[in-house]
Amino acid sequence: MRRRHINNPMKRTVNINLTPMIDMVFILLIFFIVTTSFVKETGVEINRPSAKTAERKEQGNILVAITQNGEIWIDRRRVEAQSVRANIERLKVQTPEGAVIIQADNHSQTGLLIKVIDQIRLAGIANISLASDREGE
Repeated sequence: MRRRHINNPMKRTVNINLTPMIDMVFILLIFFIVTTSFVKETGVEINRPSAKTAERKEQGNILVAITQNGEIWIDRRRVEAQSVRANIERLKVQTPEGAVIIQADNHSQTGLLIKVIDQIRLAGIANISLASDREGE
């Protein structure tokens, strides 16, 4: 006796190929990793002064913050005025093309700002900028 095979659509197995979808997810992941810009911050909130001639700098920079209390912050760490030079030299090795941007609080001491600028120049960096907000923004 012969057996009959009935084509039952419920018994069929469907194989879905997930390889193209997984490939596309990995490509998108790599795209987002490559295009992400990592922003370095100083670690404290600064009330920056405003200026009409403020310009935006987009290159990789070394950020130094001076608070109202006279604290100096570099790379999310509080440092003393005497160790600014060593920290800047260390960060200069990581970003040799970067400039130093000082984010001094509106009510910080001018004498401390001058000491920090002096330490940065002793570290061998001549491109020093002061951060400010654009007036009217």
